[in-house]
Amino acid sequence: MPGRRKLIVVANRGPVAYARSDSGARITKRGGGGLVTALRSLVTQHDVTWIGSAMSDEDRAIAAEHGGEAFDETFHDGSPYRLRLVPHDAGAYDLFYNVVANPTLWFIHHYMWGLANEPDLDPAFHDAWSNGYVPVNEGFAAAVSSELEREPSATVFFHDYHLYLAPALVRARHADALTSHFIHIPWPDTDYWSVLPEELRVAVHEGLLANDVVGLHTNRWRLNFLRACADILGAEVDNDASTVVHAGRRTLVTSHPISIDTGEFAALRGDARVLDEERLIEQRRPESLVVRVDRTDPAKNIVRGFRAFALFLEQHPEWHGRVTFLALLDPSRQDVPAYAEYLAAIEREADAVNERFQHEGWTPVELEVADNFARSVAAYKQYDVLLVNAVFDGLNLVSKEAPFVNGREGVLVLSENAGAHEELAEWALTVNPFDLEGQARAIHEALSMGADERRRRLEGIRAHVAAHDLTAWVSAQLADLDRV
Repeated sequence: MPGRRKLIVVANRGPVAYARSDSGARITKRGGGGLVTALRSLVTQHDVTWIGSAMSDEDRAIAAEHGGEAFDETFHDGSPYRLRLVPHDAGAYDLFYNVVANPTLWFIHHYMWGLANEPDLDPAFHDAWSNGYVPVNEGFAAAVSSELEREPSATVFFHDYHLYLAPALVRARHADALTSHFIHIPWPDTDYWSVLPEELRVAVHEGLLANDVVGLHTNRWRLNFLRACADILGAEVDNDASTVVHAGRRTLVTSHPISIDTGEFAALRGDARVLDEERLIEQRRPESLVVRVDRTDPAKNIVRGFRAFALFLEQHPEWHGRVTFLALLDPSRQDVPAYAEYLAAIEREADAVNERFQHEGWTPVELEVADNFARSVAAYKQYDVLLVNAVFDGLNLVSKEAPFVNGREGVLVLSENAGAHEELAEWALTVNPFDLEGQARAIHEALSMGADERRRRLEGIRAHVAAHDLTAWVSAQLADLDRV
């Protein structure tokens, strides 16, 4: 394990968010998203300055109080770090986040368009790129540059699709900086990048290759990235060494699947709030429980999951009244029309299944749309079948979290397009996310599986997750930097 380092972590979201209580007092909340949890060990083991967007009014007020500079903060476990909040023009940030980053880049990465009818990259999109995505990335780059001037020896650790342009902007000012960029979502095939106009897809790839290291979750995404660099930029790619040479720079491209904090989830098994929620689930559950825990994101494939469950019920009436599908969904990006429309489609599909199959005393689909982490962990403990049928997913941490705490020898049904499939396939039932018949068949196989085989599969996932935990993932990122 490398020694203590000076690190600059750069991500759209910070590890905390600020607000005001009803009494007017300033309060600090843990930042949303899995990235905060994933990078916690960096904060505890290294000297970290975290740069994130000032997203709330109170965030912007704090940024102004400190003149836009970094200030001392404490992680929820007591670990000290420095936090720098970057205030963006509100209009520019809206274009950056709600036009370019999520409805466009996210959809490209997850193959979310059929392309015959969408998207239309009209003048409004080009305006959003020039007056949203570019200036927000410039703001992040300026903040990173300021921190590097303060501490030239610090390593810069960029994260995800929000910041594809920032590394090249930083490199132009700090030629010798050591930088890495981890991408937490799938990397699509080259052809799908043709959605973006040439100058924009070139800018994305050149921005990433300004880093010393580019990291992805799986070998599949790594190979796609290498091919894209060759196809889009004409870069020199060495597949054996997993390096790309472009514009006189060599970039190492690696794959390390992220994992979970096993200590945190071990403790959550006995958390009082989790136990309270688990008792409520136990009181309502029938003989068997199919569970999914997701954000209401079109990439998660929730509607097809309900349709597959309906097909299972149609084909196996002997299971009527004996199994319920509990779907715990966190509302996601409801400011983006496609996400709001998808949530409405989810609710319609759940209603359709219930109207078709329910009878007195039995509701086939129980849908809950709320942000309730304790209830999610309680459902993890109670599932007999865990359905993860994502269209595409960079990794999918639910597929690791839930088996780790499950108490019923539950079976994981896992999409072949989830990044976690590369690690967990031998212990999961693999499904094609578009094949309703295959998913219905997998649900039946999982519910009918013998206890010994269920136990073997669950114990296999647990052992793998314990051996490849979050600390190992962070250590691998730092080892990559040592290699270059």
